[in-house]
Amino acid sequence: MKNILRITILGIMRDRVFHGITVAALVFGLVPVISQLSMRQVTELALTLSLSLTSFLLLLLSVFLGGVSLWKDIDRRYAYSILGLPLRRSDYVLGKYLGIVSFILLTATVLGIVGALFSYSAIGVYPPNRPVLWENYVYAIFFDVLKYALLVSFAFLFSTISTSFFLPMFGAVCIFFVGSSSQEAYNYVNSPEAAALHPAAKSAITALYYVLPNFGAFDFKTNAIYSIPMDYQGLMLTFVYFCCYVSIVLGLAVILFNRRQL
Repeated sequence: MKNILRITILGIMRDRVFHGITVAALVFGLVPVISQLSMRQVTELALTLSLSLTSFLLLLLSVFLGGVSLWKDIDRRYAYSILGLPLRRSDYVLGKYLGIVSFILLTATVLGIVGALFSYSAIGVYPPNRPVLWENYVYAIFFDVLKYALLVSFAFLFSTISTSFFLPMFGAVCIFFVGSSSQEAYNYVNSPEAAALHPAAKSAITALYYVLPNFGAFDFKTNAIYSIPMDYQGLMLTFVYFCCYVSIVLGLAVILFNRRQL
């Protein structure tokens, strides 16, 4: 598994994906300029831009790498030669997954540092009324990484049953948008405004809420932007939720890949 992880990271580097991320990081240079347009909320705007840009780039990486990596190996017949070695298919899938997640973590670290530096330069010009809790900034980025690691696991699940890259990428995008709005849909169903909604529709939406991933649970940007103290019990529950959910999805991916005819 370690060799697959290493080869996966080297393959991503060879495709110059990290070079593209480095170029995209130059956009963070606009953070101090744009944030200073808001004279009263420079800190909030700077942190919002930095975290949002980081999250968006991680989303692109997750959809692209998660949707293409496994499919490309099968399409180019790399997987045939690798699986011809004394290597279990489960080790191959998990090694590929951990390689992509490791690269996403590396990218998040670099973008987080760049974003923090540019945000700090903007904040230095207009000091905030309350100190910035930089540990919240770190938590926000780390749980963004977990969110996209979960999204990659879904892309891998779709890749094990697909013969093209369309289903993994399109499926991952759909899962992301549905999972990002599931909490709002659940809250609406249980609010007085949904009293006229049919009970069957309420039951269906509630069932989907518990089955589909809740990506909103990984969003701690508000805590970082407005220096709101973290609920560490909530952080732990979210981490346990991630571990359980990703284990189930990857387990299904391994089972389906073991049954796939190559």
